[in-house]
Amino acid sequence: MMKIDGSRKSGSGTILRDATPFALLMGKDLELINIRAKRDKPGLRPQHLKVIEAVAQICQGQVKGAGVGSREITFKPGHTIKGGAFHWDIGTAGSTTLLALSVILPGLYADALSTYRITGGLFQDFAPSAHHMKYVLLPLLSRMGIHIGLEIIQPGYVPQGQGQILVKVKPLKGRPKALSLVDQGKLIEIKGMALSSHLKGRRVSDRMAVACLKTFEARGYDAKIEITYDTKEAPEYQRASIQAGASLAVWARTDTGCLIGSDMAGALRRTAEFIGKRTAGNLIEGLDAGATVDRYVADQLIPFASLSEGWTAYRIPRMSDHIEARLWLAEELLGAKTEVKGNLVRIRGIGYTK
Repeated sequence: MMKIDGSRKSGSGTILRDATPFALLMGKDLELINIRAKRDKPGLRPQHLKVIEAVAQICQGQVKGAGVGSREITFKPGHTIKGGAFHWDIGTAGSTTLLALSVILPGLYADALSTYRITGGLFQDFAPSAHHMKYVLLPLLSRMGIHIGLEIIQPGYVPQGQGQILVKVKPLKGRPKALSLVDQGKLIEIKGMALSSHLKGRRVSDRMAVACLKTFEARGYDAKIEITYDTKEAPEYQRASIQAGASLAVWARTDTGCLIGSDMAGALRRTAEFIGKRTAGNLIEGLDAGATVDRYVADQLIPFASLSEGWTAYRIPRMSDHIEARLWLAEELLGAKTEVKGNLVRIRGIGYTK
């Protein structure tokens, strides 16, 4: 039995999102206490509850004590990880990408190709956007031999959510490969995606892109940003968003293989110009810091690196509670070895196989 105190380190949902799939892969029962103890609303929120239910479903495991507000749960994983088609609806604007990351891990060791259709929020604060996942994280994971497809079916924003992504996970052949991103190298290009829904009359996508491009130009950077409007009359995706919303994502590629992203979602009284400037500014900060990954990838890579064979190394823009929590869990539950020296994170994976 693995016992984890959810009040440790970040005290956030990150601990639950990693501990549950880790327990499944290690084939051990999990007792999780003090769930999200350091948050304003402690205990399980709908998006965290859905993580537990989803992981249990794909392995036919058992969960005790799980409900919205629960602070303690027990998870007993099943013995087989099932592939196939699954659909989970968070029921709120909770992050679809964070749920996806929790089920991708076991999906890599499923008995067949897995297709996950997830309904909820795609663009919000405090979570990586679907564009970031598609254009930054997944290409990096492909270099580790991890092949995942992501399709945006319908944009979804705070507060209503009801967006949808389709994630396809190909089972691994062998062990994941370690990833070395020690030197930032020379910038090759900056690309981006400016999306808004039902806001074409206010030219929100254009205004975000213009402000972003001006900020880059002031620092001598060229960038190309695709401007997209999602409306009921002319949806760019399979289905239009049910509400107005906006998101801007940009990413830089270097000659050493680095992909460094930055994004921001729209919010009440947050102008398109502010989104454009801040999104560009955050990317520039990462480049100036010599980072080889952005703040999201810095912690998202940890579970995958911990399962890989050999040492993964990369430079982070700055330390965060999420990075500390995930490094701790990787050592505690998987037996990986981690080191942090300055802004360099090194992880020796366990070379996990099914």
